[in-house]
Amino acid sequence: MKFLRVYLILFISLFFTQILYATHNRAGEITYTQISDLTFEITVTTYTYTLSNVDREELEVSWGDGTYTVIPRHDFIELPDYYQRNRYIARHTFPGPGVYEILVEDPNRNYGVENIPNSVNTVFSVKTTIYVNPEFGPNSAPVLLNPPINKAAQYRLFVHNPGAYDPDGDSLSYSLTECTGENGDPIHGYTLPPATNYIGIDEVTGDFVWNTPPDTGKYNIAIQINEWRDGIKIGSLIRDMQIDVYETDNMPPVNDDFNDWCILAGDTLETYVRSTDLNYDSIVHIGAGGPFLFESNPANLEEISSKPGEVVSRFTWVTGCNHIRKSEYMVLISARDNHPDINLVDIDNFLIKVIGPSPEGIMLNPGNAFMRLAWAPGECNPAKYLIYRRIDSLDYTPDSCVTGLPDYTGYEFAGETTDTMFFDNNNGEGLVQGFSYCYRIISEFADGAQSYPSEEVCGIIAPGFPIITNVSVLVTDESEGKILLRWAKPDRLDTVPDADGPFKYIIYRSDEAYGMRLKKIDSIAGLDDTTFFDSGLNTSETQYSYEVALYNDTPGNRFKIGNPQLSSSIFLNLEPFDNAIKINIEKNTPWLDNEYIIYRLNNTTMNYDSIGYSTKREFTDTKLANGTQYCYLVKSIGYYKIDTNKFYTENLSNERCDIPEDFQRPCPPGLKVRSSCDSLKNVLTWNNPNLTCADDVIGYKIYYTNHYEATLDSIDKIMGAENTFYEHFPEGTMGACYAVSAVDSFYNESDLSNVCCIDDCAYYELPNVFTPNNDGINDIYLAKNPLNYVEKVHMRIFNRWGELIFETEDPMINWDGTIKNSNKKVSTGVYYYICDVWEPRITGLEVRNMVGFIHVYTDKGSGINLNE
Repeated sequence: MKFLRVYLILFISLFFTQILYATHNRAGEITYTQISDLTFEITVTTYTYTLSNVDREELEVSWGDGTYTVIPRHDFIELPDYYQRNRYIARHTFPGPGVYEILVEDPNRNYGVENIPNSVNTVFSVKTTIYVNPEFGPNSAPVLLNPPINKAAQYRLFVHNPGAYDPDGDSLSYSLTECTGENGDPIHGYTLPPATNYIGIDEVTGDFVWNTPPDTGKYNIAIQINEWRDGIKIGSLIRDMQIDVYETDNMPPVNDDFNDWCILAGDTLETYVRSTDLNYDSIVHIGAGGPFLFESNPANLEEISSKPGEVVSRFTWVTGCNHIRKSEYMVLISARDNHPDINLVDIDNFLIKVIGPSPEGIMLNPGNAFMRLAWAPGECNPAKYLIYRRIDSLDYTPDSCVTGLPDYTGYEFAGETTDTMFFDNNNGEGLVQGFSYCYRIISEFADGAQSYPSEEVCGIIAPGFPIITNVSVLVTDESEGKILLRWAKPDRLDTVPDADGPFKYIIYRSDEAYGMRLKKIDSIAGLDDTTFFDSGLNTSETQYSYEVALYNDTPGNRFKIGNPQLSSSIFLNLEPFDNAIKINIEKNTPWLDNEYIIYRLNNTTMNYDSIGYSTKREFTDTKLANGTQYCYLVKSIGYYKIDTNKFYTENLSNERCDIPEDFQRPCPPGLKVRSSCDSLKNVLTWNNPNLTCADDVIGYKIYYTNHYEATLDSIDKIMGAENTFYEHFPEGTMGACYAVSAVDSFYNESDLSNVCCIDDCAYYELPNVFTPNNDGINDIYLAKNPLNYVEKVHMRIFNRWGELIFETEDPMINWDGTIKNSNKKVSTGVYYYICDVWEPRITGLEVRNMVGFIHVYTDKGSGINLNE
């Protein structure tokens, strides 16, 4: 309580005497770390002038949600040239998803800043924007590793890079923005510092270049760093920094050119950096960047030689799996001279990309129309493997910085897996026998970083024997279905040892597509008859596969010749939709089908008419009448290969029928919500799906909850697709989460829209004027507490000496001006209050700290009606 009293005396005396000339702030920024969905830990970093008599033990933070917190200083470090780095750390839980601007203000800026009018009376402020959105995943702000403390020289090139390192590997962009003052607003009259040639920032690397300062003095700039993930902006922060420009004969040191590097995880990067100085001053190297921050195997910068005017250091980094990431690491090298006048710096950077190892030990096992791949698990545990395929081999050696597989290599994406095995059947189309298929595999890590491609492995799917040329459905029926099976007559049997004949074909059938339940169904003697009609089948509902085995049928010398092929019938699977039917073509054949002709039954002629074709194994027939039955069959056209020769084949599917119905849910609307705090209502607006992605929406359902983690409940229905506006008057709290769904003419309900949470109304206000003079006007100090949303407060009022004169937990306050523990009224003056307010928010009951002043007038005739 003693500290609070001293603090109040100091604060109030500053208020009364208008002493607002604290001249100490030189730079600052706000960074954050996400703790949970809605909770963040922020770090306010300021750089102050140690010779000033002002030293902030605490700062007030505006969280952007109507709440404020005074946070104590966590630590400080004294830096060269009378700089002090201060850190203030606090945690905060936001009321719900949204965009929040965190703001810290501190009077004031330093005296005499050339590009800020009246800088000594201008508030210093920094701000950071947090995008609270669980859909983005965990996100922390980039940390700025290069302190803004370097000096500039008149007519000398000045470079600063904030050294931003994003722990999540998100992309960063940089721009210059205006310095801000009170309320985080741009300072009126602020301009960029003058330059003889150029002043600006590289939006990719973050290098701020001032070429060159024409005048001496103090200047301020602000660098905005935007954070991007998958092309979406997910946060931004601003570094405000002061640059002091001096007149000097000193020339800054100069770094030799640096190279960028790409390195395989597990390898060691060793490179040398050299800097020289025309004044023959001694030089030191300072390294900064993400590689220096790792607890395991951090990078190291070691000076190996130094003499007047030159220094050489060795950068070493033993990389590992934990260093793999999609974005490059930036390493900043600062060369700082030691001159009797002022110390100057040259800053340059180089990039390091740590690339994951590719899979090894790939083995191929060819099948009938597929390849089985297996490989050894890698040391770095990728999130998944990407498999690429091409026909015939390619001699390809990637550049050291090229990951994945470029399109020009001709490799096609075959699929992905989290396992170390993959079954490639060309997405069900089957691989063509007789071709050489070559594979490379890429490891992909959690952030999307890809490895180098593996070594190429090739294999040939050898043709089976005999070669099946047709499996065609002739009759579709549940019990009397019929399938034509045909194969090519084998030749070159004279090259088979002991194959003297006679010969026999054994025919096997399975009641599914992959030969998992093969049973012998018949046999044919001799070689010439290569056609078989399989009857008595349920071709309406069952897909069949066949194998034809050739045997040398000599008594006492009976053996199978070659490996038989497997081939299935073509089977249709229909999916009815609103006024449409999707035809899915299922098959497992040793030949390649490159075209499917779609037929639909004509109910007048009872013939199947061609209605279209597809090169894929699906086709959607549209503009149909709901409730009417439609029947289809498909003819495939493809080819198989014997040696170097291609032979074409045509096969028919079974017939399938279905009825289109509107089972398809409409697409969800896109929702926006705003609060009208004065009217105690939330306003919802959304788009009409009929204008974009639907055609029969007839209404909407509104969903609501007053707690962020609670289930949304339906609270209302709205008829009419054009009615895309809704007002909700919640009870108990304005904080709410909403979603909207669309309902179509068949009463199919869409998925819920995006969930919008809003909680930006301040329910509780305290007047700043009070007139307890018994004139009947404003004689009782009352809080504004609409609808009694606030149920609990802790209000304390102090005089200018820091003495507590009133205290209550009554949400309405109800102070008549009497001093605590007495019957005496306060005198006219200004009083300071601290009020903790327990407000209902969508995260539950949250405490908001309010501070301010009350102007008390006790003279007769001074009544002020606050309601007028």
